[in-house]
This record gives sequence, structure tokens and C-alpha cells, in this order.
Amino acid sequence: MIGVGTFGRNHARVYHQLAREGMPVRLVGVVDPDTARADAVAREFGCRGFGSIEQLTVTHSEVQAASVAVPTSQHLNAARQLMEAGIDVLIEKPLAASLAEADDLIRLAQRMGRIGQVGHLERFNPAVRATIPVITRPMFFEVHRLSVFTPRSLDVDVVLDLMIHDLDIVLSFVNSSVKEIRAVGLPILSGKVDIANVRLEFESGCVANFTASRVSTERVRKLRFFQPKQYVSLDYGRQDVLVFSVGQGDGSATPSVNPQIQMAKPLTTGEEPLHAELKSFLESVQRRSRPTVTLEDGRRALAVALDIIASISEHGRRVGLERLHS
Repeated sequence: MIGVGTFGRNHARVYHQLAREGMPVRLVGVVDPDTARADAVAREFGCRGFGSIEQLTVTHSEVQAASVAVPTSQHLNAARQLMEAGIDVLIEKPLAASLAEADDLIRLAQRMGRIGQVGHLERFNPAVRATIPVITRPMFFEVHRLSVFTPRSLDVDVVLDLMIHDLDIVLSFVNSSVKEIRAVGLPILSGKVDIANVRLEFESGCVANFTASRVSTERVRKLRFFQPKQYVSLDYGRQDVLVFSVGQGDGSATPSVNPQIQMAKPLTTGEEPLHAELKSFLESVQRRSRPTVTLEDGRRALAVALDIIASISEHGRRVGLERLHS
């Protein structure tokens, strides 16, 4: 485990848990430049703490896989050291600080023959997995991801911190290129954009509205979309999905207030998304198979996120917001 801040410690916890559940994996060590923190997490999960990747790989040449949860600006350097040492990697989102760095990671994984997965956690949310079989032709999305402020991930703005989860999900659902972006965002409590609203139009004609905030008084994580004769409501937090269909009753759905509209609740199996994500990553490593979320997927979400950030900046210049925050 490379980087054991709040989220990195969670990775270590789940790897330790997977080993206890009988999965053929052993947590060898954790790496953090804050060696006191590395040692504390190592003691908690029964492994060794190291101050650098080099210390880990020299001491433990048997390491086969690693999660990277260091600041985004350090992703490329950390992943390069690991892949050149023959280690497969799961890199937390966003994949990299720039598209050039993302391309370097993709080329490096190909050259070294390494498995590379991106930590887009919501792909493994039971509600998302239950929604995939329902998708036909999504035409309109309304997405909200609101969180209370914490001093975490302030090296990136809310688009790369929170909204990128939903960008990845919508991109995977729509499977069409983005045609137009309109966006507005504001810094509130940090030096970066803390709240943003975005409208994407896809080549398919689908439109998606996103709102992301890390300065909210409540925690909301919902995605809703319309497709021909259906409305689908997904709650990431509750891990459930509701599907409202018109004229598609087969007797299994429940009539709603309007007898023409049938309501169904696809079956979901509760599981911590991080548990499912790391289990999937380890299975890809063991089988040498394509991961669920590839480096190319991570690059695609990053490209759209960076275009949104540029659009927010352009909007701020156009309406004079930058003068208000200078």
C-alpha cells in the first residue's frame, strides 16, 4: 500500500480483511514518507512500514501488486517505480495530474506488461452494478454529489475530487463522446473550486447535468436518468435502484400511483465498494485479465474533467468572477 493517509489506510484495512477472508493475498507492507504514520498503520494491520517504495521493493522482492494513494501529482512517479519493479498497480482517481502523464502511465503499463487499474470506486457500487442491465438509451441525466467540507484532497478542485466519480459512471453508461461543455464553479472555503455545476451534451444527443459540492451541510450521492419509457433513480449511499417503466409491465413490477407506470427495484447485494474494487483488482492480477476500470477509462474521465475545469475558468473570466476572488 503506497500512501496511507485516510483513504490509503482504508485500502490497507480491506487488503488485510481480504486475507482474513481466505483470499490468496498477503499485505506485505505500507509506504509513506511520514514514517510514524506508516509504522502506525503497519502495526494496525500486521505488516511492515517503509518510508519509500525503494525500501519496500529492496526488502520484499516478492511483492506482486500495490495500491497507489499518494497525492495526484505523485501518481506517475510512484506507479513508474512500481511497474519498473514488476508490480501491478491500482492507482487512485484521478489517474494523473495531466493527460500527458496519463499517456505516460498507459505506455509504461503496456511496455512493462503490467496490470493497471484506476480507483473509480463507484463502478463497484452494488447500485451501479444493478443498473447496468437496465440501460438501453439514456438521454438525460441529473447527478448530485454533495459532501461536507474536510481538509482532504485540497490539492485538487471539486471536479477532480468528487465529480470525476460521476463523470466516469455517466461516460460508461452513455458510451458516446462529449460534444459540448458548459460549466460554472466557485472557490468557497479553499483556494480551489469547491462547488461546480456542469452541463454535458454528448454526440448521441444525451444531456447530463452534474452538481458537485464539498461545502454542503448534507451528504447526497444520487444519479437519475431518463431513457425511452423509463426513469431510473440510483442512490449510491443507500446502494439501491428504482426503475419506473411505462407500458412495460410483465407482472413482476409493482404498479405505482399511475397504473400505467410500473415500479421495479433491481436486486442488489450489499458490499463495501472498496472491498469489491480491491477484490476485482487482485483477481485481474492473478488471472492476468483486463481490469474492470482500465487506465484508458481513467484517462477518458480525466480528459473530460480537465475540459470542465477549463470551461469553469473561461466562464469565470467572461463574467469577472476571477476579480472577485483575487
